[in-house]
Amino acid sequence: MTQTLNARRIEAGSRAVSPSVSRRLSAGAVLAGPLFLGAGLVQGSVREGFDFTRNAISQLALGDTGWIQTVSFLLTGTLLLLGAAGLRRVLRPEPGGTWGPALIAVFGASFLAAAAFRADPGGGFPVGSPDVGTVSAHGAGHMAAGGIGYLALSVAFLVLARPLAARGHRGWALASRVAPVVVVTGFMASAASVLVFTLGAGSGLCWLAAVVVRLLTDAAPDSRPAR
Repeated sequence: MTQTLNARRIEAGSRAVSPSVSRRLSAGAVLAGPLFLGAGLVQGSVREGFDFTRNAISQLALGDTGWIQTVSFLLTGTLLLLGAAGLRRVLRPEPGGTWGPALIAVFGASFLAAAAFRADPGGGFPVGSPDVGTVSAHGAGHMAAGGIGYLALSVAFLVLARPLAARGHRGWALASRVAPVVVVTGFMASAASVLVFTLGAGSGLCWLAAVVVRLLTDAAPDSRPAR
């Protein structure tokens, strides 16, 4: 009898803690984008020779202080993976609760890959580099990681539009279906304008943070008191 009561208490306690843990993990997906962009803006403003109209934030991983950007990639990827795990638990009973977080996890993994494969020099950065650089093997790997990651994020927005709509957030759902157009357009324009690429990628990171906050603000099914 005592063992049964203890088991019930443990089960009840785990149910009470689970929503809180899920939300804390999900917060990783909220923090990842602003931290990554903030770190990039600060570095780009103080690094000699860096120009946001000519250079991508990923190029900040080059040079003597490039380790800072590498750490930023690793931290962002880790936060996104934690956020995906938490969001999976928050959305589990809802439409898109499986594929949405899974795609965000792919997006997070792309940042870890971007840390492993550095971008190529170019656009005069680091100082002394040619305006037009050659594409190396690690540079190609970096671009492939970014392409796969942001494609996964774009599809994730389409998937997450489902739980947003199911919760009655029609405007948010519509915006989440439009966001991929902004992200993909930025990538398509990268050859012509690095700044447009940065704005498109940055918009994707910011919209992800906003969507996760919107989903966490609502009372999730697993956080409602049992009756």
